[in-house]
Amino acid sequence: MGTSLQIVVGFPGLPGFSQAQIPTPQELATAISLREPAGQELLRSSDAQADYGPLAQDFETQANLSYCGVASLVVVLNSLAVPAPAVPTYPGYHFWTQENVFGGPGGDRFVRAERVRREGMTLAQLHGWSSDHGLVVRRFHGDQLSLEQFRQLLREGLRDRRDRLVVNYLRSGIAQKGSGHISPIAAYDSRSDRVLILDVARYRYPAVWVKAEALWRAMGEVDKDSGQSRGLLSLRWHQ
Repeated sequence: MGTSLQIVVGFPGLPGFSQAQIPTPQELATAISLREPAGQELLRSSDAQADYGPLAQDFETQANLSYCGVASLVVVLNSLAVPAPAVPTYPGYHFWTQENVFGGPGGDRFVRAERVRREGMTLAQLHGWSSDHGLVVRRFHGDQLSLEQFRQLLREGLRDRRDRLVVNYLRSGIAQKGSGHISPIAAYDSRSDRVLILDVARYRYPAVWVKAEALWRAMGEVDKDSGQSRGLLSLRWHQ
């Protein structure tokens, strides 16, 4: 389908994390729920929120405990209006689900449903699988990004309605219980330096605003299944 696999490892010439002001551990660990008045105010005032509306319209909860990557891709595909197969339970309608997203154009080259149910998926697997669905994907590993480079990606990606950002992070890095997780990012507020994560495990955590540095550090943690750090995907429909 004319797609490409692309790995981006840095932005030469940009200032690195050594020039950033380091928040206290207490500041980094403080998350603000989107449900709270403070969370709503951050959304109203944020200067990079172009993706929030499309993501919110097509948002859904992961179907089981291991499907965070699956749900994230489904939300991205639907929010970008990527042509989808028919859904038998809704005759005449076409959209992506956490069932029909398997067996797409690329088959099961990167993921298989039964294995994902047991093990989840890595950032690299989600990258390849997304590309097989016609998306142009850039992959950024957390240990290859400075904090300022991460902020630049947030500003650029979340001001452009044509692409989406999906983050793979260690939950404990943002003071949550659990291990590795994947979810879309919907907004960035540069004044407070907070990122809005739309958590696909809605039964567990609400959408939250977290400090950019806390998320950046959580992205830099190594995924034991891949031996690489976690990170971020930038995804765009090729048309």
